[in-house]
Amino acid sequence: MNDLFVVPNQAISHQTLIRIQSVYGTLKTAERKAADFILSDPEMIAAKSISEVASVAGCSEATLVRLARRMSYSGYPELRSAVVKKTSEASVLYQGIDKNDSQLNIITKVFSTSVQAIHDTLNILDIQKYEAAVEILKSAGKIMFLGSGDASAVAMSGFYKFLRLGLDTVCQNEYDLQLVTASGLRPGDVVIAISHSGKTKTIIDVIKCAKEAGAAIIAITNHPGSPLSKNSDIQLVTAAFNHNSMGEVMTKRIPELCIIESLYISLSLFDENKTEHSLETSSRVLTANKI
Repeated sequence: MNDLFVVPNQAISHQTLIRIQSVYGTLKTAERKAADFILSDPEMIAAKSISEVASVAGCSEATLVRLARRMSYSGYPELRSAVVKKTSEASVLYQGIDKNDSQLNIITKVFSTSVQAIHDTLNILDIQKYEAAVEILKSAGKIMFLGSGDASAVAMSGFYKFLRLGLDTVCQNEYDLQLVTASGLRPGDVVIAISHSGKTKTIIDVIKCAKEAGAAIIAITNHPGSPLSKNSDIQLVTAAFNHNSMGEVMTKRIPELCIIESLYISLSLFDENKTEHSLETSSRVLTANKI
């Protein structure tokens, strides 16, 4: 369960809120209790000592420290300084769309939540892990893109882009073919697996097969504590929290596409002579499909 049981206090900073949301579903009982307290009273976190907060929240100081690190803060002091919304910070709510919304409200919410998801992802993306992903991809043999459902559209987009760079890349949309492809990978090959929840069984099965073959796994997911994250070598975490009754919405895919696009640009600049030739060649043959 990744939904928050506690309605967040309006004083909580947006950065802290998205970090709690990203790990909430993976927290242990004591950590979740501490997270709920932070959500309900961020101002006390900022004003009181860790021992005072632990006493009122009903948890140990160690739990608060552990939670801060799970949220990718260096420790409790950094969480404490970041927890309360700054005066200049605008309130951002991930609102659903219902039948009472006007057409203008619908399009505004779709665009606004998508833009917010991009900004949030940029703010929490670990640049060291991104750089590590680029380094692995620079020397990769075969690169396999992997996704299921509408994440397969993100995977296919990456496949097309990397193919145009002249890289040895593959993308299969059928489960059996994904398994067969993964089993044929070797050390030095890389799988880029995309899953918002990080819990899609078929994706987990395929990356385990790829790992057994010796391939490295780069995960693009919204949940750093998910099975996909735990079975990957590098995690590139998005921050798209659009609670919508319709479930599958493209807002959560847009940050994934931005990460893929960024990797594509980074690799294209690595060996410019080679990639420029590949891009020119592919662009030239594609002109035949233009009117």
